[in-house]
Amino acid sequence: MTDPHPPRPLPAPELVRLSVNQMTVKQLSLPELAKSCVELGIAHVGLWREPVQAYGVEAAARLVRDAGLTVTTLCRGGFLTANAPEERAAALADNRRAVEEAAILGTDTLVLVCGGLPPGDKDLHGARERVADALAELAPYAGRYGVKLAVEPLHPMFAADRCVVSTLAQALDLAERFPAHQVGVTVDTYHLWWDDRAPEQIARAGAAGRLHAFQLADWTTPLPAGVLNGRGQLGDGAIDLREWAGYAAAAGYTGPIEVELFNDELWARDGREVLAETARRFVEHVVR
Repeated sequence: MTDPHPPRPLPAPELVRLSVNQMTVKQLSLPELAKSCVELGIAHVGLWREPVQAYGVEAAARLVRDAGLTVTTLCRGGFLTANAPEERAAALADNRRAVEEAAILGTDTLVLVCGGLPPGDKDLHGARERVADALAELAPYAGRYGVKLAVEPLHPMFAADRCVVSTLAQALDLAERFPAHQVGVTVDTYHLWWDDRAPEQIARAGAAGRLHAFQLADWTTPLPAGVLNGRGQLGDGAIDLREWAGYAAAAGYTGPIEVELFNDELWARDGREVLAETARRFVEHVVR
């Protein structure tokens, strides 16, 4: 979908809290993303492990640092529900590497997607407890690097294959077993907008100092065949994004607001055009 509004320059002050997640414009290389952000007055980016690893973690850290960009989050760690010992050990090792990568990149927040049910497993409660067991090992390790683990609840339609943590209350119940400077939560509007208890849980997270990341995406229908890549551009869907930003503000959250879009139509377009459109939509639907 092409933005109906013609491109126009945006004053950087209106974008002071905007962070653009790398996956929103995954068609841009990391150097292209950095250059475009600087040109548009965007000061923050969220990075993904796979493209960062492909570029080189140390090289990526230098690139964003030299561009004057702040890395708000690294996505993603997690997938901690395996019940086979060798799979569990591999997941823990991978998450330790993710913590180290986050520290190198200069972000203090590693977003965790907890993982779905192992094949043949129907025990959601048991899977969540395995997440807690993994956090007990990872949280102190992350703390030594100054990195916070931010558990992200995903929409219930992803519970079986991607994330057994579906509500913010469940995420906070896990996080509150550990110190707030080690484990908190990620709030993503795409996954939580349907939950009428989410606003009170955002307040709960803020009061406890556990609201570590706040992400925006819109909910558009009909959902595409590949549901995972159906996150709508800001303003194209059913979510009152300004209201959700208000919930976070009322909870005391003053950090960057990250736009994370998985969308095949956006990825098929010119990445710099999508980035500029995202900045305009952020001003129109969140700031003003």
